[in-house]
Amino acid sequence: MPLTLADAIPTNIPGTESEYLWTLNFGPQHPATHTTLRLILTLDGEKVLHAVPDIGYLHSGFEKLAEDLDFNQYVTIVDRMNYISPMANEIAWHHTVEKLLGVTLTPRCTYLRTMLAELMRIQDHLLNVGTTGLDLGAFTCFLYCFTQREKIYDIVEHASGQRFHTSYTRVGGLMYDVDDAWIRKVRDFVKQFPKTHAEVHRLLTRNRIFVDRTKGIGPLSREDAIALSVTGPVARASGVVRDLRKDEPYLAYADLDFKVVCADGGDCYARYLVRMEEMMESLKIIEQCLENLPSGPVNVDPEGRAVMPAKPAVYRSIEGLIQHFEIIMPNRGFVAPLNEVYGAVESPNGELGYYIVGNGTIKPYRARTRPPSYIHFAVFPHIIKDHTLSDVVAVLGSLNIIAAELDR
Repeated sequence: MPLTLADAIPTNIPGTESEYLWTLNFGPQHPATHTTLRLILTLDGEKVLHAVPDIGYLHSGFEKLAEDLDFNQYVTIVDRMNYISPMANEIAWHHTVEKLLGVTLTPRCTYLRTMLAELMRIQDHLLNVGTTGLDLGAFTCFLYCFTQREKIYDIVEHASGQRFHTSYTRVGGLMYDVDDAWIRKVRDFVKQFPKTHAEVHRLLTRNRIFVDRTKGIGPLSREDAIALSVTGPVARASGVVRDLRKDEPYLAYADLDFKVVCADGGDCYARYLVRMEEMMESLKIIEQCLENLPSGPVNVDPEGRAVMPAKPAVYRSIEGLIQHFEIIMPNRGFVAPLNEVYGAVESPNGELGYYIVGNGTIKPYRARTRPPSYIHFAVFPHIIKDHTLSDVVAVLGSLNIIAAELDR
């Protein structure tokens, strides 16, 4: 049940009897929240004394839906969690499912998923930088960032046939292999992106208004970041050197040369700089994958009834048709072992993990999501205290909260 104002107004703040204290609802309908976020702020004039995040406006039920869908069908639901970089959610989900089933991907699939994960990182960071700039008055930067996002949408549409909710990964592989035209699109993107990246730097990094609105705002110390379970760019901006791509390598990351971008400011400006530099590191990863992309199949051998057969095999052979039928028909697909597993990837916003319980059926008994936005939104009251009302916009933007990850 949503909080009432009486629930949210604290009683232990010194001076709460002051006649100048007032309560403000920031969201869920507000031009600077971009989504269904609600904050109940206790203010002394323009100063924020207390903030209470209030979630529950999306009514999604994502986790419960997992209990009624098989391991391939649920990919259409994880798309809707962080809808800014949906394919990163798909990669995280099937990474965990494959860990549960003991499936090892083909070399070509690992490289393609790695490229797609890094394109999603760039896409997510572009939205964060663009909309944060927009909220703070830098409209031109928003246009530059979203032009590049459209190019990434073109790339994922070419691969999957869908621009937004791609539903592209499958247990043991991908829906389709990519063609030479897709490779050319990615090469073109890698070639032209640095110019736009440099333009965004020129527009924001030394912009007096942007620096004044972000530097020293919403600081989070390294100790607090660790204690509060913060991950991703928000943690690395506070000096926490942790990245699952290095610390717990998956896909093709162990074969690739890239650095973990960190800063020591811990404020909104440091988070911006970390995301900007991470985009260039992602570009390096994509270039390496392009140059070393293995040949061969994109899906593992379909023996064992865990992997969807290729469409040509379904249409042209009785074995492929039977395999397809056995997997997709209700109560006839592959079954998960009686086991439980947790798998996580380094998503654009931090550690995105899934905890799955298999019970010997074609559906998970339980699927629990560990999304970064849920953790980071809980940190917001800690870092906004004693800032001004105008700083709420900058701090929210720097955390990159996605509401669909809150209301699971």
